[in-house]
Amino acid sequence: MEVVTLDWAVIVSAAAAISGIILGWLGRSRTVRQDGAADGELRASVEYIARGVDDLRMELRSSNQRYDMLAERVTRVEESAKQAHRRIDRLEGNER
Repeated sequence: MEVVTLDWAVIVSAAAAISGIILGWLGRSRTVRQDGAADGELRASVEYIARGVDDLRMELRSSNQRYDMLAERVTRVEESAKQAHRRIDRLEGNER
């Protein structure tokens, strides 16, 4: 009878070892899949942020161009106003 008890112990030990290996492998596979999904979400978020930054850069560039155009127009208006004041002074006889 000791032989039968020993055989059962060996069988149970081997089954426990094999099931441990299988369960460990399945758990690892599941973790790898979950990490892959999280990486995909992170990449999508980073791409979304990058597109937003690119949009902001384009908008800033456009705003700078409009600012430059406006500054140029203001300079022209100032020159025109200065000439108009000179003409008014001449008409009024207030030349300096």
